[in-house]
Amino acid sequence: MKYLKQWLLILCFTAAGEVLKSIFPFRIPAGIYGLMLLFMCLETGILKKKQIQETAYFLIRVMPVMFIPAAAGITEAGKELGNIWLPALIAVTAVTMAVTAVSALAAQKACRKRRAE
Repeated sequence: MKYLKQWLLILCFTAAGEVLKSIFPFRIPAGIYGLMLLFMCLETGILKKKQIQETAYFLIRVMPVMFIPAAAGITEAGKELGNIWLPALIAVTAVTMAVTAVSALAAQKACRKRRAE
């Protein structure tokens, strides 16, 4: 019963994200709205970590399984990707390097701030 309650709480945030997506004209996925709401509720203390912790850990553990259909779809689209594989590879590499650099800089800044306190 505990897991069902936690699952329902997470689904409520997902549903709220869907509602926000239908209200706002921005091109932001509903999942992002839901995650932002969940984050705000956790940060403000409206929702306690222990209220969703076990189910969240379970979802994180099974997350790799969710990527299998996407990977299968990419292999099915091989002919279409054949013409653009080099530009796509360059773009993916550049974006990966940029995200890594920004993440590293953000982590360094957070560590410096924490040390200063």
